Amino acid sequence: MSNTQFPPESFRPLLAKIATHLKERKESISVAETSTGGLISAALLSVPGASAYYKGGLTVYTLESRKAFAGWTDETVKDYRGPTPAIVSGLAESAREKLESTYTISESGVAGPTGGRSGFRNQKPGYTALAIASASGTKTKEIDTNVADRERNMILFTEEALKFLAETLELDSDRSNL
Repeated sequence: MSNTQFPPESFRPLLAKIATHLKERKESISVAETSTGGLISAALLSVPGASAYYKGGLTVYTLESRKAFAGWTDETVKDYRGPTPAIVSGLAESAREKLESTYTISESGVAGPTGGRSGFRNQKPGYTALAIASASGTKTKEIDTNVADRERNMILFTEEALKFLAETLELDSDRSNL
């Protein structure tokens, strides 16, 4: 990948599928992300015409930002033990409700180079949890890249999120055509 090329070439077919699906079905997407630092939103917005389907995104990297923008409470923060499928499900559902989007994808992980805070459930660099919320429910996926490089994980987490979204949209489309 060239340092000046964004999105990476490997993202482009996924983004084309996602954009085509959302435009053709007049559906929308929103994003709530943490360790990808806004790259999921940036990738979705790199497609011309994204304003037809992109409702907005949150980069809620800190616990304070999650309290301010993602519906977390003092109780949630008190019991926080790192990224989990339940955490990203809550982020996705909160953002979807607030932004009134058809789908919301969320992500939270440990990009590295070191692990998460002491007491985290998933402390190992390379772990991320993904969730997609829609009217039919919320589904999750966990990824372990086995990589400790922060920048590489941010890209890999973003790519996995886009793959998960493209697969979900394709499955939803197939079910509605039955």
